[in-house]
Amino acid sequence: MALLDAEIIDCRRADGIARLTLNRPDALNAWTPKLGSVLLDALNDVATDPAVRVVVITGAGRAFSSGADLRADLRAGLGAGDAAAPDVLTTLRKIYNPLLLRVRTLPQPVIAAVNGPAVGIGCSLALACDLIVAAQSAYFLMAFVNIGLSLDGGASQTLLARVGHARAFEIACLGERISADQALQWGLINRAVPDFELESEVTALAARLAAGPPGSYANIKRTINQRAYTGFAETLDLEAVLQQERAQSKDFAEGVTAFLQKRPARFTGE
Repeated sequence: MALLDAEIIDCRRADGIARLTLNRPDALNAWTPKLGSVLLDALNDVATDPAVRVVVITGAGRAFSSGADLRADLRAGLGAGDAAAPDVLTTLRKIYNPLLLRVRTLPQPVIAAVNGPAVGIGCSLALACDLIVAAQSAYFLMAFVNIGLSLDGGASQTLLARVGHARAFEIACLGERISADQALQWGLINRAVPDFELESEVTALAARLAAGPPGSYANIKRTINQRAYTGFAETLDLEAVLQQERAQSKDFAEGVTAFLQKRPARFTGE
């Protein structure tokens, strides 16, 4: 991977393990189209590497990912009225949705090593992975509703697959932080470990998978996808269309403004 790309996604391979690190620590690994594009390229690259038996996705610094980079979006015109509503549909369709779909269709098992907050589409990324190991200080937050948006990143399907309708609706509509321990109790994640053990726990799990039969894992993932993720591409596209509707609403502009001003949003339904 090119040096420039490593400034956004750090990709390292050793002992059958590809470790992809979201590398914007100063921005809490917030998503931009460029980050999404580079991560998609990295996933496509490891997918065809026979030496890679397992993929680990994590974040640099103190966050897994804080979600979409709202400040970058604001600089691009967000909040300046309906005419300047962001084109989230194109970004989702061309970059983010193919990325999330690639996570599900990789033949290798994918582990999310959640080292800190996993928020918005950052949370969606973790949920799309096959296994989630989280540090106990980490938390999960479907923050979309807090800024007047609906779900994206496949979360409407991954949440349902992991915790069922009751919990999925609660997580999506209340927009509350879920601690790692609570996420484990609800079945949202696989393991919650003390912060200082996250690296060793993930490394041991990845090494165990890397020593196993890759064909078995690929087939197991394919059959689970057939049952739990049938229509995932269609779900991603529906989310994108509906998210564009929300991005054109006054409630979204108010939600982002309130977020940046660190005050409660005043939603009007417009």
